Amino acid sequence: MARESMTFDLVVVGGGPAGLAAAIRLKQLAQTAGQEVSVCVLEKAAEVGGHILSGAVMDPRAITELIPDWKSLGAPLNTPVTEDQFLFLTESGSWATPQWLLPDCFKNHGNYVVSLSDVVKWLGAQAEALGVEIYPGFAAAEVLYDDHGRVVGVATGNLGVGKDGQPTDQFQEGMELRAPITFFAEGARGHLGRQLIARFGLDTDADPQSYGIGLKELWQVAPEQSRPGRVVHTAGWPLSSNTYGGSFLYHLQNNLVAVGFVVGLNYKNPWLSPFEEFQRYKTHPAIRPVFEGGKRIGYGARAIAAGGLNSLPRLIFPGGALIGCEAGFLNASRIKGSHAAIKSGMLAAEAYFEAQAQDAGDGLLKSYPEAFRKSWLHDELYKARNFKPAMGKGLWMGSVLVGIDQKLFGGKAPFTLHTRKPDHAYTEPASQHTPIAYPKPDGQVSFDRLSSVFLSGTNHEENQPAHLTLKDAAVPVAVNLADYAGPEARYCPAGVYEYLDSAGNPVSQATEGAALRINAQNCVHCKTCDIKDPRQNIVWVTPEGGGGPTYAGM
Repeated sequence: MARESMTFDLVVVGGGPAGLAAAIRLKQLAQTAGQEVSVCVLEKAAEVGGHILSGAVMDPRAITELIPDWKSLGAPLNTPVTEDQFLFLTESGSWATPQWLLPDCFKNHGNYVVSLSDVVKWLGAQAEALGVEIYPGFAAAEVLYDDHGRVVGVATGNLGVGKDGQPTDQFQEGMELRAPITFFAEGARGHLGRQLIARFGLDTDADPQSYGIGLKELWQVAPEQSRPGRVVHTAGWPLSSNTYGGSFLYHLQNNLVAVGFVVGLNYKNPWLSPFEEFQRYKTHPAIRPVFEGGKRIGYGARAIAAGGLNSLPRLIFPGGALIGCEAGFLNASRIKGSHAAIKSGMLAAEAYFEAQAQDAGDGLLKSYPEAFRKSWLHDELYKARNFKPAMGKGLWMGSVLVGIDQKLFGGKAPFTLHTRKPDHAYTEPASQHTPIAYPKPDGQVSFDRLSSVFLSGTNHEENQPAHLTLKDAAVPVAVNLADYAGPEARYCPAGVYEYLDSAGNPVSQATEGAALRINAQNCVHCKTCDIKDPRQNIVWVTPEGGGGPTYAGM
């Protein structure tokens, strides 16, 4: 049976900052020109903003270009940054970097501490007011191509399919959404974006993308601990000096504090657990007092694409374009991506409108990458191009290189550092490393995975095919457990993966009867397993629409 189909002028996959900015900008241009364009945005979360997770300190430059009167329209940018602090932590002490020594990328005056999920909800309302059709709860599961290999839209996943792959009584066939141009804005390591990059060889001339896992909690702290507008970043303990990572601690209004921890997924030691490192970080003497007497009210995790300009794939292909974190528009040196996502969406929309006006028929938005190269966004990412490769050389050497690059050359050093391997290729056998003994959570400032997942509001329809798939079911035990001590059980921030013996007890070495159990219902859609699996045997695919976390205020 032929699937039901709808046709639009533009289909956008992903209702985040990039996707919504693109939809808004195209509608604005059409409105100014007195034209009608139909724009559809597909969002896999049950509501717009429901899967959005970020620190976040937001640079308002791009949103000001998109919606100049955002303040009078009630955009939730309510907490201007009032104080910057950067700490280097040791196990029991800390020292603050003098302000004169801080590179500009770590200075945030003029920016706002925000809940990005709230900002995205607001952008969604602005888009709908312009006539954009937004369909939350519908996940794009398949790219559609014509006979010439050009992208002509996407299809949503079937609903009501059981674990056995057979239709249930609630079965609903997916729908095709077709358009001359489709924008892909799924975020870092997008399911469809990954396929497009491979199919069209978009990353042929780019460095391998470099990712981090970002974990975040939202706290209601004691009033005496609240400092609205304070922005604190740290590096050092609890991570070893050869592991890239650090923390953020952002004070919002109403006694709210967003705290998070980022670990580069190019770490070597398979015994490392980003989640436990995060929990341990909060027990530091310089950090713990902020949370004592407070209450944790939110939790989430998400991979971030940190390779920057060096790792950007080609942005266009016949029938579509990559925007936002789908491509990797994030400035890792500033720990900011929302402004870059918005700007990239605007540039792509402007290129599409221009192509329509010129009746370009090849489906290639050539002016989009050209406009990016001429934009302030390219200038910003160029200045940050050496940050992630430099920090990959270790905390101390990396800090020196970043200081030279940023302070001495202003980000325009006469050299460019490169990343040569994908993150999973850095993982070393467990036998080359010592297991890490993490303290048990105290239930006051440190917690376990399952209580954390509960706070994320994660839920999936239980009777559906697993969206965490294995290319080869034998690899987890034969390779990952045998050689790497089962790293899935540690790098997953949601307790999805467990290695159990025949009696149901956790194991970290290959024993007779050992097996991998996948608790897919816990998945917070962070994509870490898809990135860090040593043999790239785990593939994250789109679950039934509406499933996953339900982030509020995150």
